[in-house]
Amino acid sequence: MKNNPPFNPSDLPIINDKVYHLDLRPEELSKNIIIVGDPERVPFIADEFFDTREVDRSHRGLRTITGHVKETGQRVSIITSGMGTPSLEIVLNEIVALNEIDFHAMKRKSEYDMITIIRVGTSGGIQQDTELGTLVITDYAVGLDNTGLFYDAPYQDEDCKRLEDRIREVIDDVIPHDLRFKGKIFPYASRAHKDVIEALNREAQRLDIKHKRGITISNSGFFANQGRTISRVPLTVPEIDGVIASIDTGIEGLRIENMEMEASFLLHFMGALEYRAGVICPVIDNRREDKFASQYTQYVRDAAEIALRTLYALR
Repeated sequence: MKNNPPFNPSDLPIINDKVYHLDLRPEELSKNIIIVGDPERVPFIADEFFDTREVDRSHRGLRTITGHVKETGQRVSIITSGMGTPSLEIVLNEIVALNEIDFHAMKRKSEYDMITIIRVGTSGGIQQDTELGTLVITDYAVGLDNTGLFYDAPYQDEDCKRLEDRIREVIDDVIPHDLRFKGKIFPYASRAHKDVIEALNREAQRLDIKHKRGITISNSGFFANQGRTISRVPLTVPEIDGVIASIDTGIEGLRIENMEMEASFLLHFMGALEYRAGVICPVIDNRREDKFASQYTQYVRDAAEIALRTLYALR
């Protein structure tokens, strides 16, 4: 590969042939990955669906289990992303480094394998008619965090640009003129890989599990960032959840369905690298109805089963 200088240790710390944060060697990671926010969700999914484990590693709060799925024998890694896109940025870069970089030469390989990553998480529904437990398969994600802004990825299609423009305009319009951060929220939009979207939808239909496709908003936090008034500090964007729910996306058949905290950067970053990525998240609360499902384990299990079936279908 031309113009392929060695990586510096300060840019890519490697200790005993392992990446710094995940504490993994390249051979310990599958190319088929489920990524979750909660580290306890990693052993939960492995206990439900794996019959063997090759790797079970916990480091810096990031849990990884690589093993084989009972029914198919497929090798899969389940990895913690942590909460929010800043933590996810670290994890994804290390996943890509494990796949693309020769740790002895500290250079990028001339060839490397396809990676497929599916996020299985939880989310809040923002449409009144979306029932608790519905699995939302993400077509597009819009980041209200700023992590993606540091990666100059091109638009994946024209709808990404339109979504960015519409959401930025609507949010800016509702921020009072005298507030400090008016005009300083810059959404970025990305799209899930078409093959992953279609396979997730197909496997959900085969299992006859309640689901829908839609657009996902990734917020930079859980409380004010999603319209929750808990602290004594005023909100920059009052009732942001309701404001976003009412936006006409301009994309036929797709509404903004849910909010969570990781999908935006996953699709933005992996899409720019031409890897396959997708998202499936159950709705465990409904912001319009003020309902919360405190017992949501089965919903997560359903999403994980669909994700594993999708990884196998795309093998």
